[in-house]
Amino acid sequence: MNGVLFFLAVNWVVGLCFSALFAVVSTRSRSRTAALWLASGFGIASLSAVFELLIAYTDFPRVSALGAFASVVAGMALLRVGVGELYGKTLDKRVGVAFVLVTAIGSDLIYDLPRSSALHAILYQTPFALAVLSSAFAVLSSRRRLAVDKFLGGLMLVTGLQFFAKAGLTVLVGTGSTAKDYISTNYALISQSSTAILMVAVGLTLLAVLVLEIMADQQHESEQDALSDLPNRRGFERRVQSLMAASPEGPHAVIVCDLDHFKSVNDTYGHHVGDLVIQGFGKVLRNYAPAISATGRTGGEEFAVFLPNTPVDVALSLAQTFRQAATTMEDLPVRPTASFGVAAFASGPDLQDAFRRADMALYEAKNAGRDRVKLAISRG
Repeated sequence: MNGVLFFLAVNWVVGLCFSALFAVVSTRSRSRTAALWLASGFGIASLSAVFELLIAYTDFPRVSALGAFASVVAGMALLRVGVGELYGKTLDKRVGVAFVLVTAIGSDLIYDLPRSSALHAILYQTPFALAVLSSAFAVLSSRRRLAVDKFLGGLMLVTGLQFFAKAGLTVLVGTGSTAKDYISTNYALISQSSTAILMVAVGLTLLAVLVLEIMADQQHESEQDALSDLPNRRGFERRVQSLMAASPEGPHAVIVCDLDHFKSVNDTYGHHVGDLVIQGFGKVLRNYAPAISATGRTGGEEFAVFLPNTPVDVALSLAQTFRQAATTMEDLPVRPTASFGVAAFASGPDLQDAFRRADMALYEAKNAGRDRVKLAISRG
């Protein structure tokens, strides 16, 4: 088999596989629209391999050449739309359609120019370069700064620039005197092999971006309490560990709290009202807890707050704020109250002991009549 034919077949299959993969990923991704645009882009671009074969083995090479060009540039435009959706840099669909139509007409107008001339090479390759460089700019100028995003932007930048390199290579090694000659040239072998490598690299990286999004969403769901909209115990502990790693030395403080007579609320007013109380108290914690803190629903009516780099008097004041706000929750047939225990500690090894002492203070608050804040006894 001719080496070019092999890479044409590879590029066609790879394009179709990526199209199918993005379509499947779209069913689970929060960026469903972006994934579907990417699926369309790879699917349309893969048709260029079919048109390249039609150029070589049929009697209508000009029409097939137009099809090969249009399928690639249309596929790249669709990829740009998908990348824009993914990175918040949307492309006006009318601009995309106009770009495809104008460049496709241009490719037909330059069809009769000498194929190995610098003019033909630059005019032919520039639309591809502009389409991919536009995608690279969308990624690199976005607010997303994960390593995979930076890698994707750089990879697309290289992919776009390589089309200018192809123009120079055209002049150096030639692409044959007619469109039919292309498939038997060394240029075609280099071009199709480099396309295969870059297509796989870009496709895999885009898939990685979407899969990492899905994984992050699943982790969030597994660590989030749906009722209170706060982290559950697992999510709370992960957040605490992250904050402790950033600030191992204190002073730190923890607050544990428990809604008073919560079982009676459920028994008297029904679980629907109990749910509203949980939701309302979760909102109280979200509204008043500092941004650099960890909050969580650690049990049925039990909540906890970790305050890094916070003196104990500030933690006590915040607990009082939580307590007062809990009694003013609106649209409830009951006036809920909560009891709080506060403990201070100095470093990571004392974290569990601080929670134990805060629990003891919480029970003291309940035994003293509830709806109050108690400070744990410091370690002697």
